[in-house]
Amino acid sequence: MTLSRRDLLKTAVVCAAAAGTANAAAEAAAPADALGLLYDATVCIGCKACVAACTHANNLQPETALSGGIWQMPTDLSAQTKNIIKVYKSADGREASFVKRQCMQCVDPACVSGCPFGALQKTKFGIVSWEGNQCIGCRYCEISCPFDVPRFEWAKFNPRIVKCELCRHRLADGLQPACTEVCPTGAVTFGTRQQLLAEAHERIRKNPGKYYQDRVYGELDLGGTQVLYLSHVSFSKIGLPEAGDESRAHYGSKVHEVVYKGMAIPAIVYAGVAFLMRRRFKAHEEEARHEEAKSGRPAQL
Repeated sequence: MTLSRRDLLKTAVVCAAAAGTANAAAEAAAPADALGLLYDATVCIGCKACVAACTHANNLQPETALSGGIWQMPTDLSAQTKNIIKVYKSADGREASFVKRQCMQCVDPACVSGCPFGALQKTKFGIVSWEGNQCIGCRYCEISCPFDVPRFEWAKFNPRIVKCELCRHRLADGLQPACTEVCPTGAVTFGTRQQLLAEAHERIRKNPGKYYQDRVYGELDLGGTQVLYLSHVSFSKIGLPEAGDESRAHYGSKVHEVVYKGMAIPAIVYAGVAFLMRRRFKAHEEEARHEEAKSGRPAQL
């Protein structure tokens, strides 16, 4: 189907109007019923019970290649691993910490903002969920996530985006996530975001000097997350980005606003030029028809 000059003109005007009225969206807030996790690195013993439980609960194939097919030994999040325990150790060996990594269930998720067809959405309880029938496999979610969480199933003919969804199928049955159910020390606990924040601040109050900067990671970081962290070492050392309080999604919306407003001027200019060209062409057509009627010969347009 060809696009007429009339259609082009309409499109240009609509684009200019939209650009002129574009405004950066207000930064999102956590829903009142937001659920999440609180991970306390000072309590974790690195047993990896949560890793095995997550694999079983989500029907994932254990990663055993490094052990010759005997033990589950993932090295990072992957298409087969939604939850992993990693370890940080300083060069001099004086500082060390375990850290649990999984989807952070961001309050204002960059993956949702970056998904062009809405395959990733904030759903019930604020859980960031993936819907396969809307996914085109572009992997923009992988690029946009500041925590490097979503993983693409390269080995599958009909691949999925794999990430923790807080065991939402278990929540629907009145159960808690598999990782919190099996943790023997209570290093990771489950609850509403409000409850978990209150618990984290209470631990800080009762243990002055124990936690890094007496701060709860995820309370404000990158717009806030529903998975919260307490640590005795720097959050950046255990792989959590220290990138301010503004979410990537909100930052992106402001960039888009500038870009769209910048596009408004050339769009308006194009619309004006197209209008003048159209008017001149109509005038030329009128002159040609007048000449044809006068001479009795077909006019050359």
